[in-house]
Amino acid sequence: MSNNEACVGTWRPHKPRGPIAALYGSPGPKYALPGLTGNTKHDPTKNKAPMFSFGIRHDQPSSDSSPGPRYLIPSNITRSGRDGTPAFSLQSRPKEPEVFKAPGPGKYSPEHSEKWIFPSSPSYSLSGRGKEESINQTPGPAAHSLPPVLGPKTVGKTVAPCYSICGRSKSGTFYEDLKKTPGPAAYKAVDPYIYMQKPPHFSMIGRNFTPRDSTKKPGPGAHYPERVTNTRAKAPSFSFGLRHSQYIAPLIEDVLE
Repeated sequence: MSNNEACVGTWRPHKPRGPIAALYGSPGPKYALPGLTGNTKHDPTKNKAPMFSFGIRHDQPSSDSSPGPRYLIPSNITRSGRDGTPAFSLQSRPKEPEVFKAPGPGKYSPEHSEKWIFPSSPSYSLSGRGKEESINQTPGPAAHSLPPVLGPKTVGKTVAPCYSICGRSKSGTFYEDLKKTPGPAAYKAVDPYIYMQKPPHFSMIGRNFTPRDSTKKPGPGAHYPERVTNTRAKAPSFSFGLRHSQYIAPLIEDVLE
């Protein structure tokens, strides 16, 4: 079989147009060497030539105040002034005057002309409160209150005697404990098993298990009978292979000496 029969379509083997990184064992041209010009990123293995920089522009002396040739004088300016040649410029086009639009019947509102034709009563509207009224701090009707008619604070009324309940004092009362004797709650209850016969007491202990194998056993859900291929035929299965480069040498296992 010839080489042309092994090719697919119109493609034929040819020489690469440029360098390919897979053809080289070293990094190759993907790393750029440092330059030999300039001050930054210079090759450290090479010597540098002397470098010079531009100086600072010095201020001009104040005695020389003539403009010199750095000013461009327009060509229409002479020693006697501007020449008399007429000059014209382009201006924008003026806007056309709009046509006068007369109002139609719908622009008028005759229903609002009643107060000008017929006599009408005066009408008023609510306006905003002026700033000068905020200076007036006279109290209004709600600031005054009438004296109460119930209780001890009545004015101009006959008041019946009023009594109030005060707090109970701890001194001078009938329940005051002058000797500070303890009450019944100050004593603790005596355990009845001290002066009576004590019955037997029992307590609950932890549950004991018989010694056995503590390893975990697989349950029914841990098995996959549909994946068993030892007892029955298995359908063919395929997987995707790896993409190999055409420039990588094949693996040679048997070397002939």
